[in-house]
Amino acid sequence: MLNKTNIMQRFDPYTSYVWTYVLTLRDVRNVGVLVFTVIVLLISWSGVKSIQTNYGLQKQIAQLTQENQVQNLENADLALQNQYLNTPQYMEITARENLGLGAPGETELLVSNDVAAAYTVKQPGTTTVASAVPKQPLWQRHFEAWIDFFLHRDPATN
Repeated sequence: MLNKTNIMQRFDPYTSYVWTYVLTLRDVRNVGVLVFTVIVLLISWSGVKSIQTNYGLQKQIAQLTQENQVQNLENADLALQNQYLNTPQYMEITARENLGLGAPGETELLVSNDVAAAYTVKQPGTTTVASAVPKQPLWQRHFEAWIDFFLHRDPATN
């Protein structure tokens, strides 16, 4: 059980240390050193805070500078697009595609898709390969694919 005497006995070594320190404060030199230490700590703390604030501001400046550069590049891109849209070549292409207009003296030929397809040439390598896989139910194809996977077989060689 804690009572007043037990508490006082526990704090006796500390109280004697505190009293000896307080008694040293009677000397003006010790008080001066203590005041100087407090002032140095306050100035250091203020310096650290100002450095931290400056660092945060520098990060904001760098971010805003990058955003400004990106916006300038987007503006330059839009200016180039506007220049292209004002060229006679673009106007001619737009008139041909959207309005069906042509240059003076040109004749427009309308050809149906089946006639146009009859006169096209098939490109090599575009032939479709018929699937050699026999028609099986979906579950059977999945089952065989798993068996091939677990037995490390190549399904293309089956």
